[in-house]
Amino acid sequence: MSGMTTGSDRLSIARRFMKFALVGAVGIAVQLALLEVFTGLGCHYLPATGLAVEAAVLHNFLWHQRFTWIDRAPSHLTETCFRLLRFHISNGAISIVGSLLLMRWFVGELGIGVIAANLLTIAACSSANFLASDRLVFLAPSGAAMEK
Repeated sequence: MSGMTTGSDRLSIARRFMKFALVGAVGIAVQLALLEVFTGLGCHYLPATGLAVEAAVLHNFLWHQRFTWIDRAPSHLTETCFRLLRFHISNGAISIVGSLLLMRWFVGELGIGVIAANLLTIAACSSANFLASDRLVFLAPSGAAMEK
């Protein structure tokens, strides 16, 4: 029964998700602060959202690699570059496309305020981002022996 999840596995996943959430919380602060700055400078909310999300994506990647998935540290710079590419393709796409579509709907159609709408989009995208990070981005380094 190798496909079963043990209590230890669930605890490990829960700990990793808590780290993911902590990094994400700081990323939210980065994103909201930049969204406020960009819209305060007169930038339309959609391009401002895209720029703010991209800054948060880069922030989150760096901290996820150094903190959330430190046990899966890359063995060389090339691997880090491929991870960043995978992170942008998965988490970046989920965050940017999801945020832009949901922001358009929440703000443009429902009339929700920009900051409140942005918080709703973050909540909607976070679980998908965790799964993409864990299963597609922060894999054990290639050629590394898996030791316990």
